[in-house]
Amino acid sequence: MINILVTGASGQLGKTLNDVKLEYPKLDFVFLDSKQLDITDNLSIEKAFTLANFDFCINCAAYTNVEQSEKTPENAFKVNAEGVKNLALACKENNTTLIHISTDYVFDGKKSEPYTIEDTPNPINEYGKSKLAGEKYIQEILDRYYIIRTSWLYSKIHGKNFYKTILEKAKKGDLIIVTDRQIGCPTDTINLSKFILGLIINHSSKFGMFHYTDNKPLTWYGFALKILGSNKLDESTTLVKTNKYRSFAKRPKNSCLTTTLIE
Repeated sequence: MINILVTGASGQLGKTLNDVKLEYPKLDFVFLDSKQLDITDNLSIEKAFTLANFDFCINCAAYTNVEQSEKTPENAFKVNAEGVKNLALACKENNTTLIHISTDYVFDGKKSEPYTIEDTPNPINEYGKSKLAGEKYIQEILDRYYIIRTSWLYSKIHGKNFYKTILEKAKKGDLIIVTDRQIGCPTDTINLSKFILGLIINHSSKFGMFHYTDNKPLTWYGFALKILGSNKLDESTTLVKTNKYRSFAKRPKNSCLTTTLIE
């Protein structure tokens, strides 16, 4: 059996990994949420690593509030940078391969084509800066790691996200105003979960940086149309397109990523 520790187990990706685990009988999981494992607390990390000899740690723990990160960046850096550093050091000490989930927000969005792993990061908000800092800690500390950047992650079942918000508003008949000024690749947590576990099952020896998205570039407005259409809801009475986006934080206009193939 391959032993896997999953941090941030109460988030939408952590819960989805728990949902799909039965499809992977050769993998043995320990799921810990932020109350059970606080990655900003070294004692909490040490305790978690006594539960088993973990071959892999999938880090789903993150501070993801982009707006609040601008107002209190220290909170984002505490989790996304220093917390990740703590986890990387524990993985090194315990000979555990770290699989870390990162973001399209490490890029500035000025490129017209999808970003590749060769493109130079240039985050334009504090959230992106904190995630990039976490990536750099991993690269400095570990030799065996997978950093997986993804774009516009959502679950149809778990957590709070754009997909569920649009669906809830449409069912209530609320007016939905959505921007068409940003483009990205909406990524289902089920598909990302299977990509992550595929790296483990296939024993990929290509450590380093990966990009994974569902490779279907859409604006937020286009994604909203798709959500309503797939659920057979009438967008003509509820959905309004705008070229504005109310946000305290700067956000990249292009968040598309080119998926890295598993070798």
